[in-house]
Amino acid sequence: MAASTSATSFSTPAKPASSSSSSSSPNSVCFARASGRCRMASVVVRAEAVDATISPTVSALRPSKTMAITDQATALRQAGVPVIGLAAGEPDFDTPHVIAEAGMNAIKDGYTRYTPNAGTLELRKAICNKLQEENGISYSPDQVLVSNGAKQCITQAVLAVCSPGDEVLIPAPYWVSYPEMATLAGATPVILPPSISENFLLRPELLASKINEKSRLLILCSPSNPTGSVYPKELLEEIADIVKKYPRLLVLSDEIYEHIIYQPAKHTSFASLPGMWDRTLTVNGFSKAFAMTGWRLGYLAAPKHFVAACGKIQSQFTSGASSISQKAGLAALNLGYAGGEAVSTMVKAFQERRDYLVKSFKELPGVKISEPQGAFYLFIDFSSYYGSEVEGFGTIKDSESLCMFLLEKAQVALVPGDAFGDDKCIRMSYAAALSTLQTAMEKIKEAVALIKPRVAAK
Repeated sequence: MAASTSATSFSTPAKPASSSSSSSSPNSVCFARASGRCRMASVVVRAEAVDATISPTVSALRPSKTMAITDQATALRQAGVPVIGLAAGEPDFDTPHVIAEAGMNAIKDGYTRYTPNAGTLELRKAICNKLQEENGISYSPDQVLVSNGAKQCITQAVLAVCSPGDEVLIPAPYWVSYPEMATLAGATPVILPPSISENFLLRPELLASKINEKSRLLILCSPSNPTGSVYPKELLEEIADIVKKYPRLLVLSDEIYEHIIYQPAKHTSFASLPGMWDRTLTVNGFSKAFAMTGWRLGYLAAPKHFVAACGKIQSQFTSGASSISQKAGLAALNLGYAGGEAVSTMVKAFQERRDYLVKSFKELPGVKISEPQGAFYLFIDFSSYYGSEVEGFGTIKDSESLCMFLLEKAQVALVPGDAFGDDKCIRMSYAAALSTLQTAMEKIKEAVALIKPRVAAK
């Protein structure tokens, strides 16, 4: 049956598979007539705007200031500006040779295929041995999940145990990603405010005052990023006494910096405390202590049902970690207790740098500092300089404007403390050669000499 010539709706016919005619175009439409002949009519086809809407959950996430400043410093260096980048938390050491060699041998031996989603059995067994011998906590291989870095482990853990409406308790100063991970899970991050007078450690009475029926997860990081503070066992026991009163409250213990610790401080795994194994998700990895940031390898140890839930997410997300990296990780765990001589050599260098910087910053008027006991960061209180006017720059209002001032005048890239939940401070990574830190410190002192503290630090 022929189509009516008066039709008011039509569709553009599909282009023939092959055509020698050049008279038609994408903007031409053929109207069938009763005679079977066609006449071509030019039609303006309006292009509809693409819907560029982003998920509200993703829109609520804030980008990492650490990565943003690191990228900015890199761009400036590439443009010829001699910026000293002390923003990223990345050891300046090369991966120890024996670890790198294990990775290279894996490639040479053709060990380049997928591994089980949870990680190779030999690596998970080695992780279990490490946790038993060094941390005093017992796990079986099916209670361990190997992932592409500790960050993935933490994200999956938060997603696995938190639901919309839950609250995640996060002591400040905190690693920049913790609140965003809670947001991604639909949970609400509840920030527990810091105190430099308490060495930035969570006070048990503050924790007790914030717990309610919505509290699902407490995140602890020791040694801490960004402060380098280490929780003594006695304080962790006080926290555990509070946690055990709430059956629904779990603890995520981020222990990625455990081997970078300075005497007399000692590391205690939260899961090793009485009654805490069943409710603790322990996260660790290889990036920091073994200088393996680019290898992307971390792990979660927890009761089997939590690990299985995280594994389910991973199986639909990235699948297993790199086979090559897992061979390298196995070699790292075979270096000996706490990483052996290779790690202790790096820790010794970090401590020397820490001592130099702590002494240097204490010489600056109005600056307050809590001496870190682990990791490789300083979290420095510069709030006495806020409100000061600097000729040619303007007012130093907060941690972000202070970091911009130091980037402009000293050409040193640091991270504003507001990214970590404490705007009074700025973070410096001392994962750089001592000579580089000495140069940076000279530049910072010269820049700070241009301003004077408006009020005494309290």
